[in-house]
Amino acid sequence: MKTTQNKIDALNIELTLEIGKDDYAEIERKKIAERKRSAEFKGFRKGMVPEGMIRRVYGDQILFESVNQVISKGLQDFIEGEKLNVLGEPLGSEKQPEVEWKDGNDFTFIFDIALYPEVTVAADKKDSIPSYTVTVSAKDKAGMKENLKKYYEERKEEKSDEDLDKEVSERLESEYKNEADWRLSADIRKYFVEKSGVQLPEAFLKRWLAANNEKVTAEQLDSEFPGFLADFRWQLVRGAFMKHFGFEVSQADIEDAAKAYVTYQYAMYGMGNVPEDIVKNSVQQVLSDRKQIDRLVEQVEDSKVISRLKEEITITSKKITSEKFRELK
Repeated sequence: MKTTQNKIDALNIELTLEIGKDDYAEIERKKIAERKRSAEFKGFRKGMVPEGMIRRVYGDQILFESVNQVISKGLQDFIEGEKLNVLGEPLGSEKQPEVEWKDGNDFTFIFDIALYPEVTVAADKKDSIPSYTVTVSAKDKAGMKENLKKYYEERKEEKSDEDLDKEVSERLESEYKNEADWRLSADIRKYFVEKSGVQLPEAFLKRWLAANNEKVTAEQLDSEFPGFLADFRWQLVRGAFMKHFGFEVSQADIEDAAKAYVTYQYAMYGMGNVPEDIVKNSVQQVLSDRKQIDRLVEQVEDSKVISRLKEEITITSKKITSEKFRELK
């Protein structure tokens, strides 16, 4: 088999595999022998079916399997030999010539291979990001006060204007503080993604996503792709910081995150004092789901990296009205 690589750029390789009949003949012979031993045809004892009949019935399938076995090994040998950090998996090239699946033919297959970019990024006091303190407007207070009045009236509860004003202020201050904290974390992520200048093989990634998500329409992919790229760039930057700071995610970290998640879910339903054994059982259910574990690992990594970055950079306090805060992009 002849292997030819064309390095398109730092992140994209076009690999051509030229497969001759001698490359797959022995694999094909063994597969035919295996099928011959197990095949059962009317009028023939098991294992005694003529090879010609085996080839007529199963030949196309065996040829396909044999050539694909050669392809798989060729790709694996190339990736391991070149010590490539491959993103996703190789995709058949859009330049792929038509294949005539005929025994004895030579075959040419072209693959696109994408690589993970190298991410180099650091943080220090020269990196400055604003942390917003939101001043609540009279309009916000009036709107919430009116809603609370209706709520307490429906429950036949009496509240003085003073009590309502106090509750409104506390609620709004808490809400905006949470939003400002979220905003700071989001701004830190965005800042360091931009600072790192992470480049991605975007055309490959879009094709790879389409190939691995058949139910996603082209319109959905176009709409969601920018968000995917932003998340993926942050994932790479976060990974670089995890390595730089020497952080690891322990089992205890995951379990603590699962417990916090379960407790929050119960609180959302107004259940604040759930018995410990019920919480523990719910945590175990979360930890039995691989997708949930992956999500928790990302959450823990985010928390560790963002917390450390807040210590490394300069955070400037900035007052802003609630109206202007909502207008921030």
